[in-house]
Amino acid sequence: MNNIAEQNNALHTAYKLRGKPTDMTNRTKESKIQTNTGLGRKQFIQTFGFALASTAFSTMEVRAKQPPPLPLSGNPDDEEYWTVIRSQFPLSDKISYMNNGTMGPSPFPVAEAFKKAIDRTNMDANYGGGDIESVEALAGLVNAHRDEIAITHNVTEGINIVCWGLKLKKGDEILITGHEHVGNGLPWLLRSKLHKLKLKIVPLGSTAEETLNNFKKAFSKKTKVLAVPHIPCTIGQILPVKEICAEAKKRGVFAFIDGAHGPGMLKLDLHDMGCDAYASCCHKWLLAPTGTGFLYVKKEKLDAVQAYSVGGYSSLNWDLLHKPPILEGLVPTAHRYYYGTQSAALYYAIVAAVEFNKQIGVEVVEKRIRRLAASLQEKLLGLGSDKIEMLTPTEAISRGSVIAFRLKKTNYNEFANYCREKHIIIRSVPENGINCVRVSTHIYNSHEEIDRLVELVKEKI
Repeated sequence: MNNIAEQNNALHTAYKLRGKPTDMTNRTKESKIQTNTGLGRKQFIQTFGFALASTAFSTMEVRAKQPPPLPLSGNPDDEEYWTVIRSQFPLSDKISYMNNGTMGPSPFPVAEAFKKAIDRTNMDANYGGGDIESVEALAGLVNAHRDEIAITHNVTEGINIVCWGLKLKKGDEILITGHEHVGNGLPWLLRSKLHKLKLKIVPLGSTAEETLNNFKKAFSKKTKVLAVPHIPCTIGQILPVKEICAEAKKRGVFAFIDGAHGPGMLKLDLHDMGCDAYASCCHKWLLAPTGTGFLYVKKEKLDAVQAYSVGGYSSLNWDLLHKPPILEGLVPTAHRYYYGTQSAALYYAIVAAVEFNKQIGVEVVEKRIRRLAASLQEKLLGLGSDKIEMLTPTEAISRGSVIAFRLKKTNYNEFANYCREKHIIIRSVPENGINCVRVSTHIYNSHEEIDRLVELVKEKI
């Protein structure tokens, strides 16, 4: 090889020969770990050997479960059907997990796809693969073109790509809400501080119409970016994002949506939604492992979101030894935003998660989990407004599968901890001083679990 450009082209050619499509080849609370234990070797083994044994026992418990094979059949209106679905998850029978809005446990088919990919990598020392398949699976799920999908590790990564990639100047205005997760709030807040931008907080209404009107009033001539959640992590309210994005488009405003809770909860059509960019993850409602996510950027807006972190497969061609050095440009796809060595196991797990979702039926999943949420909300409201303050809208189009509320006589953290003691896992919401509890249900949950939670509420009101 005479120069780096030739080596680079040779690598791209080899990559193509592996069967990759030509247009894709160029492509909150942190735990502190005490590392200095001060233990001798014998003490170390005695102490941590138990932990290893416990882990092995848990693995044996998981393997002891024998889920029925896919594809599943049955009547989704029959509770027995959902009992079968529940058996697809290695979740402990000792807990009721109602915090899917933080992390969704992977079902057996997804976990197995992940494990098999790791074993295959370790067996044949081929660390690549799965990237094209995962991009195509996600593009099909959200109705986007594969060139518009970049694989990320989480929502926050996608948010940062957009936040720092847009060309903004001093005094430019960004519309945001008071219900932001730190992953969307902090990047825009930091950029606003560093670059003298203005964040305008738009209040959410109790109905979709009221929320839309609030946004219409908030737009100004200085507004350059809309950066709001599709479904806030705080109270689970579904925002009328299609209508909000349409208002942004009228004014030439870049419409960016934090879509952490969209895929897997709702049937999505990003082209129909009309957003310019949508950042999401796969480890919540889509039930893929943690460390999986994606960023959608509309093809026409790729050059509007400058890529600042690049690597292998981000560029068309480059040559450091040429005088002057050559960079022919970035690939004309969202592959410019992700690069280098990645985990094939995570990629294949994404594919399996999408397939699992589709085998049950995207609409079937959405109907089930929204019905569970509606049932919970109805039962809580039946306890009386003097005892329960409901924060999630009761309007059907604004309610997904997350219900947030306050107990008027019990601190939100106290109640969340009490539920955990009773083996029901929910989440407390301190973000932005909202101070409530949040219950998020998925297809592995049941009406019986909802009834048990309501009984705990009754004990504390």
